[in-house]
Amino acid sequence: MRILVFGAGSLGTLVGGLLASVHDVTLVARDPHAARVSADGLDVCGAVDTQVSPAATTAETGHDADLAVVTVKSFDTAAAAEALADCDVGAVLSLQNGLTEEILDSRLDATVLAGTATYGARLVAPGRVECTGVGRVVVGALGGGTSTLAERIGKAFRDADIDTLVAADMPRRRWEKLAVNAGINAVTALSRVENGHLAAGEASDVAHRAARETARVARLENVRLPNRVARDAIDRVIDRTAKNRSSMLQDVSAGSRTEVDAINGAVVDVAAEHDFDVPTNRTLAALLRAWERGQDIR
Repeated sequence: MRILVFGAGSLGTLVGGLLASVHDVTLVARDPHAARVSADGLDVCGAVDTQVSPAATTAETGHDADLAVVTVKSFDTAAAAEALADCDVGAVLSLQNGLTEEILDSRLDATVLAGTATYGARLVAPGRVECTGVGRVVVGALGGGTSTLAERIGKAFRDADIDTLVAADMPRRRWEKLAVNAGINAVTALSRVENGHLAAGEASDVAHRAARETARVARLENVRLPNRVARDAIDRVIDRTAKNRSSMLQDVSAGSRTEVDAINGAVVDVAAEHDFDVPTNRTLAALLRAWERGQDIR
């Protein structure tokens, strides 16, 4: 399968590198990362250890692929959709944080599938990515139900030894992931701690409140996500990724813009449509936005 990975940062590079073991993969990335991969190949280290040679480029348009895997930061989704509109792609799969698939779906003619990925990834250096934890990719139809296309893409991922599930309940899974991200990402970013520090104590309480609020908003959107399921999901992720630094913590540590708008901000925005208050998510979003303004990156 010809696969275009659009936005090959940490996760995109890892997923693209794993797929490149059996597929024709092109990474769309920034230099010097793209240049190094193009010249010397890609080293994957950590929980997975391999070397592969995907194509790599900084060019965002003019590509021809069976599948485009979108892994750009959520605030770059609209720009990614604009670039992909000038490419010939058969299908699009988002592995991003937040509720971004609707943006892609509204701007592209290709079928857009929803996806989640729990693999841990860290871009160590140009041309080198570390797998900090083996997880799972879940893919399925954006609106739920069965999908022949999703089955075909799931097989392509499994052929590359990526643990992959094709699911018929992607609306619930998307909101469950949002609940986990709303609790873990913002709290770890603000408190500057690894995920495992949220296993107990006051920070744990804040993370769980954010997740419960998200589950409530999901139900207002007619997506069945009980509070218990959201709570168990956040506990499970904290336990499995205890030593991980969340993507939002990495952004704050690097002085970069965060994805707060697509995570806690999205919970606040959707809740407002139902005249429902989510004070924990609202506070977390306000604090992170204040930090971004203070860094002059907002």
